[in-house]
Amino acid sequence: MSVSSYPEASMAGHPYNPPDLALPGYVPNKTAVPVLLACFAAGVGFVFSTTSALARTVQPGISRGKLLTAMWFMLCGCIHLFFEGYFAYHNAAMPGRVDLFGQLWKEYSKSDTRYLTRDSFTVCMETVTAVAWGPLSFLIGWLVITDSPFAHPLQILVSLGQMYGDVLYYAIFFFDESVYGAVYCRPESVYFWAYFVMMNGFWIVIPGCIIVNSIAETAKAFRFAQKNKIAKQA
Repeated sequence: MSVSSYPEASMAGHPYNPPDLALPGYVPNKTAVPVLLACFAAGVGFVFSTTSALARTVQPGISRGKLLTAMWFMLCGCIHLFFEGYFAYHNAAMPGRVDLFGQLWKEYSKSDTRYLTRDSFTVCMETVTAVAWGPLSFLIGWLVITDSPFAHPLQILVSLGQMYGDVLYYAIFFFDESVYGAVYCRPESVYFWAYFVMMNGFWIVIPGCIIVNSIAETAKAFRFAQKNKIAKQA
């Protein structure tokens, strides 16, 4: 379907799919999309710069890899606890939310209208993510900065949880589409590829890399410990 055949304002007075979807209490976004995206990008930049400054103060010689890992988990903490936590708390009234987070969620919902309809999976998944992975992500960021040995096992735990939630999120989206014919995303490719695929894909690719690295570092530590044990026994 072309963009011209799918007007921004549908017959139900909203820009979401399906066009006749009922969204009681819906209020259109007042802020332009570029402004919303710029605000989100500015927030990401603030988290990264603050984490970098903190890490270099606490551990001046921190490696590039550890710094990037700390920045990632601090960003995850903010997104999980505050942004996704916002959705978990306000899920019943999302169509009418007009503050910054509400408008950001409504913009993202053009790629997945389940966020505006109290879909049981998205509400439960986002709530678990906010409550469990949010605080743990902040803890891991600090453990990485302070070079704690507890960082790697917790990194594996949270990264695996992130990947599992993301895989289920993708799988249920496509299952509903193929089995029930449910279409949650607008037809323009930007909403599917940029919003739905790319933005969520970060939580598969990056956690996957972190898991591989943490497993390698854990195995290295065990090999070192075993060699020392053998040497002492000899």
